[in-house]
Amino acid sequence: MDFNRISKRGAVDGKLRAPLQLSLAGLSQLEPAVRALANAEAEDRGAIFTRREVVDFILDLVGYTVDQPLHQQSLLEPSFGEGDFLLAVVKRVFESLRASGTKTNAVLALKDAVRGVELNPATFERTFSRVVEAMVEEGLSEREARALAGVWLRSGDFLLTEWAERFTYVVGNPPYVRQELIPTILIAEYRRRFSSVFDRADLYVPFLEHGLSLLRQGGRLGFICADRWMKNRYGAPLRRLVADHYQLLAYVDMVDTLAFHSDVVAYPAIFVLGNERTSTTRVAHRPSLDPNSLSRLAEAMRDGVANNAVTEVGGVVQGDEPWILDAPDQLAVVRRLEADFPPLEETGCRVGIGVATGADKVFIGKFDELDVEASRKLPLAMSRDISSGVVKWRGYGVLNPFEDNGRLAALKDYPKFARYLEEHGAAIKQRHVSKKNPSSWYRTIDRIYRSLTYKPKLLFPDIKGEANVVYEEGRLYPHHNLYVLTSDEWELRALQAVMLSSIARLFVATYTTKMRGGYLRFQAQYVRRIRLPRWETVPERQRQELAAAASAGDHERCNAAVARLYKLTAAERVALGMEG
Repeated sequence: MDFNRISKRGAVDGKLRAPLQLSLAGLSQLEPAVRALANAEAEDRGAIFTRREVVDFILDLVGYTVDQPLHQQSLLEPSFGEGDFLLAVVKRVFESLRASGTKTNAVLALKDAVRGVELNPATFERTFSRVVEAMVEEGLSEREARALAGVWLRSGDFLLTEWAERFTYVVGNPPYVRQELIPTILIAEYRRRFSSVFDRADLYVPFLEHGLSLLRQGGRLGFICADRWMKNRYGAPLRRLVADHYQLLAYVDMVDTLAFHSDVVAYPAIFVLGNERTSTTRVAHRPSLDPNSLSRLAEAMRDGVANNAVTEVGGVVQGDEPWILDAPDQLAVVRRLEADFPPLEETGCRVGIGVATGADKVFIGKFDELDVEASRKLPLAMSRDISSGVVKWRGYGVLNPFEDNGRLAALKDYPKFARYLEEHGAAIKQRHVSKKNPSSWYRTIDRIYRSLTYKPKLLFPDIKGEANVVYEEGRLYPHHNLYVLTSDEWELRALQAVMLSSIARLFVATYTTKMRGGYLRFQAQYVRRIRLPRWETVPERQRQELAAAASAGDHERCNAAVARLYKLTAAERVALGMEG
């Protein structure tokens, strides 16, 4: 074989063929956008690298082990970065080949065994060299190693790459990139190709979809990535796809586990998905990164070997519903309450969020120092005002450009307001909302409803560890860093007791994803999942008990009162960590 005819760009002769790759010739308008993303800083293109013991664990989980005929199988790494997975794969596939006793030339025997893609050109060059070095250590000449690496590795955009073959394994750590960091024309093309690019889905989501589509029958995909798609709105189409065509075989929660070489804000998880059908998912939480422990855990999760760290959960994948993989005893409580009680917003309660201005430095200031007409400003509640558990107003206010009928206030009617806005006009007009609506350039992003100021309400911040739900008697308007809970039926102090209890935290923790430090997202979409008895069904004695517990700020009393409200059994109280 003339190895000189095979470059590391994948040029081939008649025997050694590179994978089919989508040419951008017909999509020339995408080339600048792909190039821009490819050459972005590592952080902006989601380059987070995986520790070797975690790589080996994932390869073990999917069954990519040296006792398998790996040279006869195929593996795809869709975003190989610095080669964390590829270097481990090289070692395993060569060891498997040697164990098979095959006499075929190693280059020919392994030409179809591995494929990899990398977007960043400099990273591609470095990893290509590392893979060549690893192959030389396994016994190939440098010329042979370059020839084989030239067929294995592609430089380009995985999401714009098509393949003639299908793969036994798809493994890796896909990039975590927010949509706003992706060129508009490119995200539009991704959206056209992949149904999972929905709402604000991050880039790892279509990586999952495309990877699944490339599996052979019986193949397995093993990714370590953010777990948000399991429960968030943007993950719904991908969850539906899995429910219709695949199965979640294994899930490993990596909360507080140092899986990467750098810190990440959103906790990762390891997912093994396959196109085989099974009714259960094997689950493990927070594994030790000791290699021996991980090896035993992988065997238990892959082959069903007994292991106290592994549980089997049924019915996880159901349409586009959030995936619930928490403790079975707590999940049983959630399911019982969901069957017995209506969602919070069906009981006369409403969840909202405070005002976003788009220019807080202009629209927000010390209330007494905002030199505008009295009707054009409102006292403002911000997260720091409630951090102590009660309202301690620090004296800030927000400009209100809206009349009570919803129309913008006419500047000619408010000369002080008009003067203030003109003085800060340059900053205000830089906002997207101003450019989109030039005639109403001074509006806030969200409409302000003055009446909300004077309505009693419960306020709580988005991200927190434990509940911090504060009663506000009706003097302040909420800022956008606070969520708002109001009710025309429930007495708010009684409702506060429910929101401070382990029941509220259970629902939020079940449907949200944890952030670094164990914090939960108390967003409206999760709070609306809380189930609540109808107020007219609550006996007067319990009403008083709930209100008194909340007014006292006593979490234990709130838990005790709420346990009686929901008629929790002793076992359910234990599951929620409540006092019996």
